[in-house]
Amino acid sequence: MTTDAAAPWLIVGLGNPGPGYAGNRHNVGFMVVDLLAERIGGSFKRAQKAQAQVLEGRIGAPGPASRRVVLAKPMSYMNLSGGPVTALRDFYKLPTANIVAVHDELDIDYGTLRLKLGGGDNGHNGLKSLTKAMGPDYHRLRFGIGRPPGRMQVADFVLKDFSSAERKELDYFVDRAADGVESLVSEGLERAQSAYNS
Repeated sequence: MTTDAAAPWLIVGLGNPGPGYAGNRHNVGFMVVDLLAERIGGSFKRAQKAQAQVLEGRIGAPGPASRRVVLAKPMSYMNLSGGPVTALRDFYKLPTANIVAVHDELDIDYGTLRLKLGGGDNGHNGLKSLTKAMGPDYHRLRFGIGRPPGRMQVADFVLKDFSSAERKELDYFVDRAADGVESLVSEGLERAQSAYNS
């Protein structure tokens, strides 16, 4: 489960394609990767070898500390994310440990972040698909969205937009999540965890 310093990092935002899903809690992975794309200063293009949109660039301070990254948004719908991500991994010839999946997480409070390597899927269909396709040994940035209120079904909750109260802080939390990804790629998991795991 070691990373390859010479290979790029593949940073995958998990979500569903199309404007109808754009503001959903389930699409927070796309939101974080979109912000990273803004920071890099490029725009996504359709990948030649995978059902995904990609952007290649660098993260970190200019010079030897900067890292090559490929930002990716699978266009296959959440529960089929594994196919496009595996195709990108193989195309860029990188170990699974050089992949970061950015995703929503029900079991932690809204806005709380957790960075980790490996683990289970916790019922998340995007992670289930990734793990089935390539095993569990990839990095994750878990973005807390909390549990559904009352008796609302989980599927309904994750496919709803953030509430107006949540949206007041959403930009801040997405910004912090993007910082967490940059820290992971530039400084390693332990330093990123100590700075961003809350």
